Amino acid sequence: MMNRRKAGISPVVATVILVAVAIVIAIAVAFWASGLVGVFTRFEKIEIQTAYWDGERVVVIAKNTGSSPAVVDMILVNGLPCVTATNIALPVGGSAIINVSVGATCVQQGGITNEIALHTTSGKTYPVAVLVP
Repeated sequence: MMNRRKAGISPVVATVILVAVAIVIAIAVAFWASGLVGVFTRFEKIEIQTAYWDGERVVVIAKNTGSSPAVVDMILVNGLPCVTATNIALPVGGSAIINVSVGATCVQQGGITNEIALHTTSGKTYPVAVLVP
């Protein structure tokens, strides 16, 4: 005959322990996954707060509202490169004042609406229209 005198863990206690361990592992995996999501979902987003003609040049005030730093590497005017290799850094939450001068290949005067676009190192372009009298 079997010896039934030895005591062991009851099935209820074993089930409670298994469920508790599973919950702890699930919470650990959830925190780990949320950390990965934060790393892979960073993005830059430049918002042009204002752009105006001050009498001599176009003034553009831009702010980075994304979750990743941005670098403006080129300024396009009416689709053509006007200022290259600018390297204007915009940290997260940072802003910059960018001046675009009048020139033969840049801003055109005479009641013309010029499209000023900020091009970043990540390949994104952020346009704004400015009327130059």
